[in-house]
Amino acid sequence: MTTVTDVMTRDVRTLPPTSTITDAAKAMDELNVGVIPVCEGDTLLGMVTDRDIVVRAVAQGLGGDTPLSRVMSTDVRTARESDDLETVLGEMAASQIRRLPVVNASDALVGIISIGDIAVKGQDEEDVGQSLGEISTPA
Repeated sequence: MTTVTDVMTRDVRTLPPTSTITDAAKAMDELNVGVIPVCEGDTLLGMVTDRDIVVRAVAQGLGGDTPLSRVMSTDVRTARESDDLETVLGEMAASQIRRLPVVNASDALVGIISIGDIAVKGQDEEDVGQSLGEISTPA
């Protein structure tokens, strides 16, 4: 059985909730990613995406100095290190989620798993293709 820990990305860059949307945008550009976990220490408080910045900040006229705590998503689904990869892939497809933060038994953030991680390191191509199709289906 392949588990989340077998394919997840470790050493994920995080930002505290007091960081600004400009800080997050710069980090996303530097890392070539569209999401940054928002944490206090290793405790996951939320996630901020490039879409959050556009929809919850720019479109609302908020400035670049707006703290992430105002625009981050706080109702965040997570995966556990020990979760079965096939089950997580199914959950990602059902919820149309492309990436999930990964927490350990103490709920500390230990990584992130994306559909790309699964495609490159984990599942067979047919399962990934089907799940990606389900994730990409318009809501």
